[in-house]
Amino acid sequence: MLLGIPCAIRPAPGLSSSASSCQDSMMEVVLLHGLLLLLPLAALLLYRYNATFHYFCKVAFFNCWIMAMATLLSPFAALRGRSVENMKLLRAAILPLKHLYGIKMQVWGSEHLNAEELYVIVCNHQASLDLMGMVEVIPDRCVPIAKKELLYMGMVGWACWLSRIIFIDRYKREDAINVIAQTARTMRREKLRVWIFPEGTRNQDKSMLPFKRGAFHLAVQAQVPIFPIVFSPYWDFFNSKEKKFTSGTCTIQILPKVETQGLSSTDVPRLTETVRQAMADAFTEMSASCCGDQSAEHPQHPHCAGAGAGRGTGSPQCEENTTGISN
Repeated sequence: MLLGIPCAIRPAPGLSSSASSCQDSMMEVVLLHGLLLLLPLAALLLYRYNATFHYFCKVAFFNCWIMAMATLLSPFAALRGRSVENMKLLRAAILPLKHLYGIKMQVWGSEHLNAEELYVIVCNHQASLDLMGMVEVIPDRCVPIAKKELLYMGMVGWACWLSRIIFIDRYKREDAINVIAQTARTMRREKLRVWIFPEGTRNQDKSMLPFKRGAFHLAVQAQVPIFPIVFSPYWDFFNSKEKKFTSGTCTIQILPKVETQGLSSTDVPRLTETVRQAMADAFTEMSASCCGDQSAEHPQHPHCAGAGAGRGTGSPQCEENTTGISN
């Protein structure tokens, strides 16, 4: 107050604008922090209540886990060089996934794989989750045959190469034939077992696709038996079309071996269809079990029809039913 006349003290023009700008910046920071805090909550709610988001999160984690483990373990595998013994590292890296995803593995017929001999394993192929089933039962000194494209997937491809996985070009028939012939010689020379998915691609239908004959040519050329392995349908916990991925149970059934001793390339078509039919029968029974009574402790063992193309399998189950299924 000056001479009894009140007067207002006006702030400097620059001070007013800077204070307002500071307040706006503070509001933006608060809003940004609020959004950052809400994002994890929103993601958690989506993961909990949105099946599609839940599916993609689990698939992404699966792929990231494989890439991370390949990156982590490849340097240790490289110290040993390219060796089938590195498959033990890959197996150890993939085994924990069943616990993380809540997938219970049940194995029936594991006594069939106790043999010390060389053999070829053929298995149905449904999804990438087959890796979890494969490492559950894969024997020592056994390597898968994989598509050649896998070799170019960075650290994953390098880890597979170091683990002695055999790569095949599915689109070049002559190259594929040469790989099969070379693998037959390698099996004998290095005492290897081989795992093959004869359907050639992923299949989540209610029936198996026609089998490619490469696995059976390999077994006949190497004169080693075939062990069919069937993974039960994943329908109750995994479906890529419906974007479904929950916890559940996977049953792995190992069928009696199919002998190839004395067979030639002319027997391969009949051998292929015989093994496919036995696996398809097992898959059908397991499908019925999944859709019906899931409390059953054991499935009915499918008959290994005419195993070894009529040469016998060394299993009473197979020998009693060699005429039960025609091609």
